[in-house]
Amino acid sequence: MSKILIFSDIHSDLKSLARLIDTEADYYIAAGDLVNWSKGLDAAGEVMRKRAGNLYVIPGNHESEENIAQFCDQFGFEAIHGRSVEIDGYHVAALGYSNPTPFNTPGEYSETQIVERLAPFATLKPLILICHCPPKDTPLDGAKPGAHFGSTAVAEFIAASQPVRFYCGHIHECEGVVAQLGKTVGQNVGRRGALLDLQQLGLSL
Repeated sequence: MSKILIFSDIHSDLKSLARLIDTEADYYIAAGDLVNWSKGLDAAGEVMRKRAGNLYVIPGNHESEENIAQFCDQFGFEAIHGRSVEIDGYHVAALGYSNPTPFNTPGEYSETQIVERLAPFATLKPLILICHCPPKDTPLDGAKPGAHFGSTAVAEFIAASQPVRFYCGHIHECEGVVAQLGKTVGQNVGRRGALLDLQQLGLSL
């Protein structure tokens, strides 16, 4: 069974990116915000290049879908925004962008758009879901006490579909936080990253 390394919110910290890319895994998923305001993707791509063929990327709110598509074409990565792949019998689905922010960043969806783009994943079982944006009003999106900036649409999808695992980023203050969301184990990975060993999930596939 495979191991998948998921990470997000590098924001051009190439030292942290190199540490993640040097971690041994079968697949790598960059869950958004490799850079700031779409600038410096080439430098990140050079660090990530040695994992080409096994590396998937979604845009955060600091990148557009077009930015990431071009980036993946240039370096031999796979753009997985709004798509899913099957790994060892698990459906790994991913959606980039965030809900609206005060900063008018390049990758933002309305909550209605997030609902529409997550809907095709609802029938995928067993599901591992990766979004740039965390679910609202959970331990994964609390920037400070009483301040939650995640997505209501993501929260509602998790509550209804109960993926086996959920991974996100976006809210830096929650990096490394793990939370039980019904039957779903969720984690805000940040630049610390999370290594998912599919064998340890214990499902009979």
